[in-house]
Order: sequence, then structure tokens, then C-alpha cells
Amino acid sequence: MKHFFNRKVNAYTLTEILVVLVIIGILVLLALPNLLPLITKAKSTEAKMQLEHLYTLERNYFFEKSKYTSDLSEIGFIQEKLSSDNKDGRANYRVEVVQSSPTAFVGRATAVADFNGNGTFNVWEIDQDKNLKEVVAD
Repeated sequence: MKHFFNRKVNAYTLTEILVVLVIIGILVLLALPNLLPLITKAKSTEAKMQLEHLYTLERNYFFEKSKYTSDLSEIGFIQEKLSSDNKDGRANYRVEVVQSSPTAFVGRATAVADFNGNGTFNVWEIDQDKNLKEVVAD
């Protein structure tokens, strides 16, 4: 039994593991600036989807009432918890109707975080004709 515990096992040393981790860390730091635009683009997909959903709800409301509304609860739009408000929130955009009249509406999705750290917050808008546009690029 002593021979079993005294036997030398081939393995990596702590120094070798730390060197590999440092190299991986350096590679991540070099690649991160190139990935930030992709992260921003992926998160902006959330804004587009939410605004298209808002458009659908507003059109349905228009067909029923012959007017648009600025009250999100009236059309059944539920804002998901924002990531900036609490740790359980997942939404990166605050959605609101900024303008409504009997014949038109404008919905806006404003980012609650600066995705790439440049000081600007991404903003998207949609109107009654489903014209989706990026008002402020991040």
C-alpha cells in the first residue's frame, strides 16, 4: 500500500498552469476590443424585436379602436425587468411610446447601459409604418 501512495504521477505543475492562464488572459485582452461591436450588434437585436412586438400590438389596438395609444399596459406590452434596475433583470432596453395620435405613433427603445463604454446609449425607433431606424448608434 505504501508503494501506491509514494508513486509519482505525471501531472502539470502549478507554475505551468499559471503560465497558460496568463497567456489565455493576454489573448482575451487582445481580442476583446474587436468583439465589442459584435456584442453591441447582438444586444441591438433585442431592441428591434421588442419594437416590432410593440408595432404589432399598436396595430392591433388601432384596428380595434381606430387610434394609437401611448399607454403600454393598454395594448398589453409588458416591459421585462431592466438589467440596470436589479440583478434579476435581463432587458437591455427601456421601451416606450414617445408620440401617439389617432393616425400615428413612435415607439422608442433606449439602452440602459453603455455597451462599448464610449459614453453614448443606443436608441432605436419604430413608427406606424414599421420604419425601424437606429437614432443613436452606440
